[in-house]
Amino acid sequence: MINFLNLKKINLQYQEEIEAKLIEVFRSGWYLLGEKVKNFESNLSNYIGAKHTIGVANGLDALRLILRAYIEIGVMNIGDEIIVPSNTYIASILAISDNGLIPVLVEPEIVTYNIDISKIEEKITSKTKAILIVHLQGRIVFSNQLKEIANKHNLKIIEDNAQAIGAGWNGIKSGNLGDAAGFSFYPGKNLGALGDGGAVTTNDDKLANIIRALANYGSNQKYVNIYKGLNSRLDEIQAAVLDVKLKYIDNENNIRRTIAKRFINEIKNPAIILPENPEDENEHVWHVFVIRSEKRDELQVYLTENGIQTLIHYPIPPHQQKAYKELNDLSYPISEKIHNEVLSLPISSVLNEEEVIKIIEVINKF
Repeated sequence: MINFLNLKKINLQYQEEIEAKLIEVFRSGWYLLGEKVKNFESNLSNYIGAKHTIGVANGLDALRLILRAYIEIGVMNIGDEIIVPSNTYIASILAISDNGLIPVLVEPEIVTYNIDISKIEEKITSKTKAILIVHLQGRIVFSNQLKEIANKHNLKIIEDNAQAIGAGWNGIKSGNLGDAAGFSFYPGKNLGALGDGGAVTTNDDKLANIIRALANYGSNQKYVNIYKGLNSRLDEIQAAVLDVKLKYIDNENNIRRTIAKRFINEIKNPAIILPENPEDENEHVWHVFVIRSEKRDELQVYLTENGIQTLIHYPIPPHQQKAYKELNDLSYPISEKIHNEVLSLPISSVLNEEEVIKIIEVINKF
């Protein structure tokens, strides 16, 4: 069986360096808010090009904390609206509603699967305070038009960068395009920890200071609590692992790009809709390689029977989830079509030549 993602094999590439760092943490006796977190934050800031990085517990918390900090600053208030793509993973929307804000869903482009920027302005009201863009599947969504819309309506641009670390637009890395960005280091991400982890990046000094305090029980001095905060901290073990793997992220992403290019060039089955490869390959890091087919479920069974594991990202769109029953009566036909047809193929830095060839040949015979 070709695994969808062999995390063990991915991490074993860096076994010696990771184990050495884990021993350092173990022997240090310091397991939270220590040097390993500081080092990783500094190195990620340098890599992204952002002034501040704050390590947090996970990607959802990263987005929650950004929005909560804007509420503390007074940029947003309970009941304000945040524009968000209708086909994102539910975490993007959970971060909004968890803060008492209202998600306003905008359909994606059918080709890129990213939010359709041309449809954003029609959803803006006097209550709109931010556009939460999601670089879905590893592909950047950004444009001068988006910046103009945000400037015109005095809106913040918040990046959900859970899937696109290392991608770039006009020489700027994702995570440094908007006002603030949330990262996820879930083990399956291109830069994955050995557990949960996340981060916020921003160039806003005030925002960074508030987020750092909010993530530490609302405190920037022990036992002195300025805000009603959270406990959301990246621990020393995960920071140490991530700092090792950060050195190799560009190489990891380039391997994914090479595999994606082969899939796009060599899969010739007319029953399969392939993703678009952007003209500037830096705009995509191929966190997942997603194809579409009207026979998606039949295709998935066929691939499983032929020894290829696949996943569906994601089978149910957010507006059809029971958690958001207030949205269940709304219609987002493009999102619904995408969610009914998508299938993710294996893609990673440890997928070998033989496996790539097999995936292509089996799909072409479907």
